[in-house]
Amino acid sequence: MSDFIETKSKFHLPEGIVYLDGNSLGPLPKTAQNIVQNTIFNEWGEMLVTGWNKAGWMDQPNIVGNKIARLIGAAADTITVGDTLSIKVFQALASAASYQTNKKVFLSDYNNFPSDIYAAQGLVNMLQANHELKIVSTEKLIENIDENVAAVFFTEVDYRTGRRYDADKIIKAAKKNGSLVILDLAHSAGAIDTNLTELDVDLAVGCTYKYLNGGPGSPAFIYVNPNLINSLEPCLSGWLGHDKPFDFSLKYTPASGIDRMRVGTPPVIALAALEASLDIWETVDISDVRERSIQLTDQFIKGVEQNCPKLQLITPRTPENRGSQVSFSFENGYAAMQACIERGVIGDFRAPNVMRFGFTPLFIDSQDVEKAIDTLAEIMSKDLWNNQKFQKRKKVT
Repeated sequence: MSDFIETKSKFHLPEGIVYLDGNSLGPLPKTAQNIVQNTIFNEWGEMLVTGWNKAGWMDQPNIVGNKIARLIGAAADTITVGDTLSIKVFQALASAASYQTNKKVFLSDYNNFPSDIYAAQGLVNMLQANHELKIVSTEKLIENIDENVAAVFFTEVDYRTGRRYDADKIIKAAKKNGSLVILDLAHSAGAIDTNLTELDVDLAVGCTYKYLNGGPGSPAFIYVNPNLINSLEPCLSGWLGHDKPFDFSLKYTPASGIDRMRVGTPPVIALAALEASLDIWETVDISDVRERSIQLTDQFIKGVEQNCPKLQLITPRTPENRGSQVSFSFENGYAAMQACIERGVIGDFRAPNVMRFGFTPLFIDSQDVEKAIDTLAEIMSKDLWNNQKFQKRKKVT
C-alpha cells in the first residue's frame, strides 16, 4: 500500500502553497540538492572525465529508463532517456517514415499538443517525398486510419481538457491497417495507469519534468516495442546510437535494441536530479496513484461546481475518460488564475479560456483540495479576478 503522507514529506513545498501545477512542472524532491551536489562535486569535480566510467554516467540513460518503465508498463531495456521531447517526437516520426516506405500519411488530431504537430510538419517539409500530415477531429481519428497511414500519433491525455483517449481502440484500428502508433505520454507518465506492453504500443515518448518531477528542462524519454526496435532506422543518427561509438567509424551502424535511439551526450546532472524523484516513485504503486488521483479530482469537480457556477467543466466527468487534471473554462480564466496564484493556489492557464489544475497524489491530499476549492470560490463569488494587475499576460501562462 502506497504511503502518500510519506511521499508528500519528501518534496519541498513552499509554506502556504497548494501546488496544482505538477502537470506542468513537478516540485523539487528534497534529496535532489544533495544528489546533484554529489554529482557536481564528488563526480564531476573529483573524477573529471573519468566519471564516464567510474560514476557510470554513460549508462544513466538506460538505468533511468528502466525506472520509468515500471510506471508505464514497459519491459526492461525498452526506454532510453535524453534530449528533449520535441527531438524524441521527431525521432519517432522519422523512424516511422523510414520503416513505412509505402505509406505516406501521418495522422493526428486537432487536440494534439502543438509541438508534436510542428515536428510532423517539419518532417514532411524536409522529406519532400509526397508525405502528408493529416489532422482530423479526435472523434474522427479512427475512421481516418487506412492503408495509407504510416503512423498515427496522439497525446494519450489531452493537455488542455484532461481527456483520456481510448488508446487501446485506436491502436487496434491502426494495427488492422498496418499503421504504427506513436503515443505521447507527457500527461500520462506518473499520472495514469498506462501499460505499454498490454496496449502493444509501437513507439512512445514523454517528458520527465511534469508528473515525474525531474526539474525544469529535464530530459525526455523514448520507448520502442521490443518486437520492432531492431527493424527501425533511428534516422537521427547520433554518435551514442552507434553500435561502437568509440571505434569512431565514419560509417553509421546502429546499435542493437533501445541504444540505437540514443542521440546526444547524456545530460548527467539533469539525470541525477530526475533520479531523486524516481527514488520516491520506487516506493509507490501506480495503481494506488491512479486510485487516489480519481478521488482527488472527483472531490475538486464536485466542490468547484457547487461553489463556482461561472466555471464550466470541460474535463470528462467519468474518471475512466480523464487523466489526472481538471480543467474549467471561464471567459476571464487568465485573470482568475492569476488571482488564485496570488492567494497561494497555483494552477495554470491555456488559451483561449482554460484554467488547468493538476492532481499529483505524491504531494497533494484532500485538505489541499478543500483549500483550493475555498480559495477559488472566494475569488469567483467576489469577482476578485477583476483587477487590472491580473489582466496583463506574462510570457509563460
